[in-house]
Amino acid sequence: MQFLSSWATSDKSRLLHFAAGTLETFRQHVQSSDADREAGGLLLGSVHGAHLLIEQATVPTAWDKRFRYLFERMPFGHEAIALSRWAASQGTVRYLGKWHTHPEDHPHPSGLDRSEWSRLAVQRRDKRPVLAVIVGRKSLYVELVPSSGCGPVLIAVE
Repeated sequence: MQFLSSWATSDKSRLLHFAAGTLETFRQHVQSSDADREAGGLLLGSVHGAHLLIEQATVPTAWDKRFRYLFERMPFGHEAIALSRWAASQGTVRYLGKWHTHPEDHPHPSGLDRSEWSRLAVQRRDKRPVLAVIVGRKSLYVELVPSSGCGPVLIAVE
């Protein structure tokens, strides 16, 4: 499976680029067999005007709860990595959103996903939308979720 690195809103007003390491993290956690459990983490990167560079995806920790159709991210580990990257970069690498897997070829958000994303977007101090990524077996689902709920779904671009 080949996930593309460049994504955009349909009008190309917002661009997003996943670094190679981020895509590799996604590939390593695809739920390709019936025994694989959901995985997830935080998305860390930099903001360039309306555009985003996703430099890192944290990986599941020992504290996270992983099931076939549910991933519950515990704060231990993920927050420490995010704070460390933020401090080391003097505030340029920051928390941009969250990612998790679904055991489906072309993933779509569940009602639980939507409610969590909306809650996270409302809590953002900087009022920026939350980047939400679902990793499927064959494709990614990428959305910028504002505090109002549903936001623009991004599409892969060559």
